[in-house]
Amino acid sequence: MHTLVFLSTRQVLQCQSAACQALPLLPRELFPLLFKVAFMDKKTIVLRELVHTWPFPLLSFQQLLQECAHCSRALLQERPSTESMQAVILGLTARLHTPETEAGTQPLCRKHALRVLDMTGLLDDGVEQDPGTMSMWDCTAAVARTCIAQQQGRTAEPGLAPVPVELLDAGCLRRVDLRFNNLGLRGLSVIIPHVARFQHLASLRLHYVHGDSRQPSVDGEDNFRYFLAQMGRFTCLRELSMGSSLLSGRLDQLLSTLQSPLESLELAFCALLPEDLRFLARSPHAVHLKKLDLSGNDLSGSQLEPFQGLLQAAAATLLHLELTECQLADTQLLATLPVLTRCTNLRYLGLYGNPLSMAGLKELLRDSVAQAELRTVVHPFPVDCYEGLPWPPPASVLLEASINEEKFARVEAELHQLLLASGRAHVLWTTDIYGRLAADYFSL
Repeated sequence: MHTLVFLSTRQVLQCQSAACQALPLLPRELFPLLFKVAFMDKKTIVLRELVHTWPFPLLSFQQLLQECAHCSRALLQERPSTESMQAVILGLTARLHTPETEAGTQPLCRKHALRVLDMTGLLDDGVEQDPGTMSMWDCTAAVARTCIAQQQGRTAEPGLAPVPVELLDAGCLRRVDLRFNNLGLRGLSVIIPHVARFQHLASLRLHYVHGDSRQPSVDGEDNFRYFLAQMGRFTCLRELSMGSSLLSGRLDQLLSTLQSPLESLELAFCALLPEDLRFLARSPHAVHLKKLDLSGNDLSGSQLEPFQGLLQAAAATLLHLELTECQLADTQLLATLPVLTRCTNLRYLGLYGNPLSMAGLKELLRDSVAQAELRTVVHPFPVDCYEGLPWPPPASVLLEASINEEKFARVEAELHQLLLASGRAHVLWTTDIYGRLAADYFSL
């Protein structure tokens, strides 16, 4: 449903040239809705002019593209269109090239200069990109080219080669995302010293940092020690993502170098050992964690007890817990429920890819009634719905084997009835691992 204000705004933007001429006459309170409608309908001329003349210090996609009182559509959960993103970047380019004296004469820019363009929170789930959409990496690269070209006094070109990060303002960058790179530990050791000069960097996302103590090498050890030394230079870091990094027996070395407690820690597929989890549970980081991702780590054996200790330590602050493919069966889940339900502020729980039965899921649902803030549970297809499943089933089998659709339909209906009976119909229980946008640290 759309409000009358939304429909009127959409009508105003039908003629883009007239809408651009009218912008100086419109109250600035309308600009957020104008931006959302223009972004949604790909009114690129208006969108570019909105960014060029934005009257507020902050332009945040997370604030502007979410569900609002005028429109229930949440654009953050859709891949951004290339046309709209390019229009935003062109508007930023125009803004950067507007002299200070000229900007001061524009009615909309007279008192407020755009200081922060926050493009975090866009959907980038790794699924194959549509030709008409832009990935987060493409967006970041395009903005970087624009800013660098502005500093060098030229116009950014789509194919512009990257230049050293020293050209960026050391006080403004909040996140560096180097996931899905092929740099390796040696390449990262070259880049991290340059990244560490950003004094206010709050989020660092890396992958494939291999510091496995079980397979040491001279070069690998030297690179890892140097990498650790550089990590110790970050003073404001609050989020660290180290997915697919071999950190077996090394987590203490990594986290001990950091100067401030982390609030978001992603350690998916890091081959963590029991001692890694014990260290994390005892560390200053545990009691500050809002988001924790341990996906792909086996928590079914000797890791279970230290994992439960970690949950106990983080219970007061934890909002988002991701445990995809952790080999948690009913026995492990039931043993963990007493401490899991102490996470009373938890909003999101991810359990996809674990060998849980319908009985285990029902027990989880009943016990989660105590978690008043819980809004989303991403659960696996119950093992009851598979035919001829080996035991214990490997995660690859759970992800690839076909399920009995009729059985699963009955499971869904029963879960829905249990939610209704417990007064929890507003909580989403789903198997759609790609349909839910993972919480961005800056939105927690």
